[in-house]
Amino acid sequence: MQLAHAIATSFRQQFQHEPLLVRAPGRVNLIGEHTDYNAGFVLPAAVDKEIFFAVGLNQTDTIRLVAHDLNKRFSVAAAGVQRSSTGWANYLLGVVAQFQKRGIVVPGFDCVFGGNIPMGAGMSSSAAVECGLAFALDHLLGTQLDRMTLAHMAQKAEHEFALVQCGLMDQFASLFGRQGQVVRLDCRSLEYEYFPFDTTAAQVVLCNSGVKHSLASSEYNTRRQECEQGVAVLRQHYPTLETLRDATPEQVQQHAAELGDVVYRRCRYVTEENRRVEAAGRHLLAGDLQAFGQEMYASHAGLRDQYEVSCRELDVLVATAQSAPGVYGARMMGGGFGGCTINLVAPAQVESFIAHQTAAYQQQLGLSLETYTASIVAGVSEYPAPAEG
Repeated sequence: MQLAHAIATSFRQQFQHEPLLVRAPGRVNLIGEHTDYNAGFVLPAAVDKEIFFAVGLNQTDTIRLVAHDLNKRFSVAAAGVQRSSTGWANYLLGVVAQFQKRGIVVPGFDCVFGGNIPMGAGMSSSAAVECGLAFALDHLLGTQLDRMTLAHMAQKAEHEFALVQCGLMDQFASLFGRQGQVVRLDCRSLEYEYFPFDTTAAQVVLCNSGVKHSLASSEYNTRRQECEQGVAVLRQHYPTLETLRDATPEQVQQHAAELGDVVYRRCRYVTEENRRVEAAGRHLLAGDLQAFGQEMYASHAGLRDQYEVSCRELDVLVATAQSAPGVYGARMMGGGFGGCTINLVAPAQVESFIAHQTAAYQQQLGLSLETYTASIVAGVSEYPAPAEG
């Protein structure tokens, strides 16, 4: 892998000692959108867009970080780690702080990292950065923390240092990915289950709309509030109900008038999406990609009409995918208002699908389209260090 070699070489040249090499993957989420903060189900997979780390203890009291892709450096005393004004460094510093909060002494270390996860494509490059360093430090310091603990530490690093109140899915997917399998996470109990995903039958293709509407963050917070309002109303009838995870579409329907149109549609979407994730797992076990794809289309329709987090660009991409040969399913992926659509495409049709989507996007919206194909890979792991030279 050229990138891993470049990172290792850069480390040796700058720091003159041998690094531990770690790879941390980005992720896609096949189905289960906006369900995580409602304590529901998600179905992510780790993919072969990755970040590589070369990390080694340096026998000093200084942490030296190098962002290979940005060609930028950052140094700080190991004992004095706090949030900095250097945005990219915060993802790493936040991880160090989580070790320190556990009473673990983190000595000085050197770190060079860089990757090929497309920025702004919703593949969770930030989670890969956090999880890769957490795994490397755990290894170097011999702390033997389990992967779920590392995922929580990486999530807290994002909350406290990057100031993004993310759910656990991204960090979980980066650490728990398995080659050729997707993993269903119950966001309440944190129980998880693997399902086979036959990559010879379907290729994951992402179409990047190239837009990010400014609505995204404010509307995200509004959706969370609307879900909470729905829970407050439903709880009057079902006192044991804690989150929308505990509600059924039938219960939501029954109290539609009381919920009011907007909150009703939000709650309806979340309860139906949880059912779709569970159905999607059954379809994978049965090897039925057609049925799985139908759940994806239904998910997109719900995100567009009930949850109202789609946008014209995403809707055009999903509609054009529906008419392309060899496509099992498509939907918007991520928070919404831009970003990518995720498409499952028969491998023999991938090239013609990309050409079809690119032409349609240009023709209908006058926009150029970036696409990525992704394979499903294992989660964060040590990477064999390429030899010098």
